[in-house]
Formats: sequence, structure tokens, C-alpha cells
Amino acid sequence: MMLGKLLARPARSTYYDPGRRGYRIPGGGHASLIDLPPEYRGTSVQVCGLWPFASGSGAPLEGIPLGSHMLTGNVVGLDHFTAFERGLIPNPSMYVMSNPALGKSTLVGKIMMGLDYRGINNMILGDVKGEHVLRTRMMGGQVNRLGNGRGYVNLLDMSLAANAAERLAGSQRTEVELGAFEQCKASIIAAIMVARKDSPTEHEELALGTALQILFDKFNGVPLMRDLDQIIADAPAELRETVLDRGDEERYMDATDALRKSIRGLAYGNGPLGDMFSRHTTEQFDITRSCVYDLSALPDSQPQKQAAAMLACWSIGFGAVNVAQVLADAGLEPRRNYNIALDEFWRALRVGHGIVDRADSLTRLNRNEGVGQMMVSHTLKDFNAVADEADRAKAKGFVERCSMVVLGGLGASELKEVEEFRRLTRAEKERVISWSDAKKVTTNRRGNEAPFGRGKFLIKLGQAPGVPVTTKLTSIEDEISDTNTRWENLRKAGASTEEIEREIFGDEAA
Repeated sequence: MMLGKLLARPARSTYYDPGRRGYRIPGGGHASLIDLPPEYRGTSVQVCGLWPFASGSGAPLEGIPLGSHMLTGNVVGLDHFTAFERGLIPNPSMYVMSNPALGKSTLVGKIMMGLDYRGINNMILGDVKGEHVLRTRMMGGQVNRLGNGRGYVNLLDMSLAANAAERLAGSQRTEVELGAFEQCKASIIAAIMVARKDSPTEHEELALGTALQILFDKFNGVPLMRDLDQIIADAPAELRETVLDRGDEERYMDATDALRKSIRGLAYGNGPLGDMFSRHTTEQFDITRSCVYDLSALPDSQPQKQAAAMLACWSIGFGAVNVAQVLADAGLEPRRNYNIALDEFWRALRVGHGIVDRADSLTRLNRNEGVGQMMVSHTLKDFNAVADEADRAKAKGFVERCSMVVLGGLGASELKEVEEFRRLTRAEKERVISWSDAKKVTTNRRGNEAPFGRGKFLIKLGQAPGVPVTTKLTSIEDEISDTNTRWENLRKAGASTEEIEREIFGDEAA
């Protein structure tokens, strides 16, 4: 009888889950969801006594501590410099994108502070919101303002290269001088393109190059744009020969009048770009420190001025890096590493046809040893603002060449474009999309409601599976983040940069 009852019972597997989640009977304690146990990271010396409960981890710890792995809780340390040095990516470049208000700039700032600790200088070449001003100031860096009477940049100022050339000889001196000349010419052409929303003609570029050569040969000191205009107005023989006027004054004027109009707009501030290029440079670039170009004085309602200012900053920054590398090669300066950050760089590319190629020439480094690059935008859809289809494809190519891609909260349509150059698993896509849900909120450490996806990012190294990480801020980083929020709120309220600094820093603000 007893044997019959035992035989009548269902098989053991009916009651017991092979995944060892408990018995599937009333009171059996079956768990449909098992929480992962907390995990901690330590050196082999520290955790050897815990054997056999220690094991290797897949969470990378190759660089700046960013936060915790969302699945294991392990500390994640990663940045584009260290990943390149460890052979995880082919070049030290990073592209960061996410929807607004999800902590993108905070993550970028966290990485920059870690790089500064390593002795790597950060160069934020165009901070349109002033988000990195406080951080750069606290790192002992240089804050350069530009636009609307706050500061000026002279596109003809080659003082940094000229001072370096005096310390060099031979081919290295020639390299610096020619590099600075080409950078100067490219930056002027870029400004003209932004003002016109069209490219200068071939003969205008030839005329500009000849005029610049004549100007730098004859002028004693640092010339201004009005001096360049005067050179063209004087019609020297070399320039007349360049434009092939054949001794005809009217032919010469026909060849140079349009160029002069554009240059005079820059020289006297009566063109669409205002007067920010009409005076001597307010503050010379310092290659020994981190720096930020604060463009917060240029509102979004002035896209041409924003674009021109960003392109000018790119020209100055990349030119300075080239000069610094040549000086280091000559043994005249220590080898310095630079992290170049281009935040919301798509704004500079949306103005007109051909500007993408011009931006590429401005940002091309002849020497890239020890130089990393960060590009930041909201989504790839930002590039839809680039009107020309060919330019749009080239602009997205900037992103595709970045070895390390960091994704914050994004919608499904944005991820379709990301999948054109990065493989994403279904779980990764679902995770990133969930972070973009504006209706989902959580409570931050101050007790305030915040978007659920704030501080959550997926890091992709090449085509490898991504690393989901929740960023963790130190008390100092948290304070800077909060101050940046106050900075942004005051700026939106119409306060000037000086008023904001007095509000935040007190009367001792510079």
C-alpha cells in the first residue's frame, strides 16, 4: 500500500526546480526571482583567504573609476586613454551621447577630472553652456571667454607658434611656421564660410593665401583683420599677379571685392558674426594647463556666432597641441598629454555646405601621440541639422571612427542609427531605451525626484558586449555637479557670467 502511494507521486522534478530555486509546492519557498549577492573587488593578496568564494570578474577596472556595474555591483574603471594603453581600443577616442538631463556632461566631467589627476591636460574647445567652467577652474585650468563683448580671438594671432619657432631650428622650425600659417588660413576661411553660409571660391582662397603671406612678411607685430583688409585694398603686385588682373584695376576689384566684404565684416564687427574676431586676443593660450573656452555668452538664437566661435576654438586648440608636440620632440618642453573635448560639436557643422570638410582640416592633428579626443552630443539625430546629405554622412563618420562609444538613455529610433556602426544585443537595446523613459523617476541622494536613467550608461568598446554602469560621484564631484546646475539655472534666468560667478563664488570671483 505504501509503495503504491509512493509510485503515484509525481516525479521529483515536478516539485523541484533544476535551477535550485526551491520546491514548487505550498510552503516550499520557490523563488521566481533570485537577487544577486553583493560582490566586492579586492587584490589577490587581500581575498586569497576567502577561497573558494573568490573568482575573476568581467567588469573592467582599466582606468578612472566611473561607478558600479549594474549587474554585478563591481567597480567599473574605464576611460579612453587607459583603454588604448591596455590595447582594448585602437585609438584613444570616445563618443558620448544620451538624451538631455541624464548626466552626460557629469560623466564627461568625471572622466576629465580623473585625467587631470593623471597629469593629462583637458581642452574643452567650445563650452556653449558654461558647464565645464567651474570644473576647469578647480583643476587650476584656464578659462577663456568669447563672444558678445566678453572676450575676443584674433584669427591672425600666431604668437604661440612664433614664440615656439624662435626656440626651434631647421625642419622643426619650418614645420611650426607652416603649420601655424595653414591653421590661420583655414580658420579665416571657416569664419567666412559660416558668415556666407557658402564656401569661398578657389581664386578667393588663392588670393587670401597670398595676402596673408604679404601681410606676415611686412607687418611688425600681431596684425588684425583690418590690416589684412588694407593689404588687399593696396593691391600689391604679388596679389595682382595671383588674381590675374592683367593690369586692369576693375578686373582686380572684381576678383577681390567679395573677399574684402567678408573680411571687413570680421574686421569691423558689422557682419553676421559680430565683433568677436575684430580685436586682439583677450587671453593667450597656455599649453601647460587645462583650459575651457566659455561660449555661454552666445545664446542658441545666434547659431552662426556659435558655429564660428567653436571653429575658431578648435583651430586654436588643435594648433596649440601641434606646437606643444614639436617642442616636446625637440626636448624643449616635457611631453604633455592632452584630452580634447568637443561638446555639442554638431552645432558647428550645421551652418552650410562644405563646413564639415573645413572642420576636418581644423581638427586634423599632424602629431597625435598622447592626444585623446571626446565628442559629445545628444543623439545622432543632431546631425540631421546638417543640411547637405554628403556633409551629414561625413559628420557621422566622425562618430564612427571613435573607438569607445558611451550610450545613455536613447529612444529606439536613435539606436537604429547606432546599430549601423555598433552591434547591440536585444538586452542592451531594451536597457538603453528604458533609461530614456521620461515618465520613470527615482529619488536621488538629496531626496529629490530625478529621471530613472540619470547616471546610467552603456560603454561599448568596439563590437564587444557593452558594460552597463551606474556612475557614482564623490562628494566633490557631487558639489560641482550641483553648482553647475545652479550655474545653468542662473544663466537661463538671464544673469551674466560675472553675476553668476559672484553668486556662486562670492566677491572674490574673478
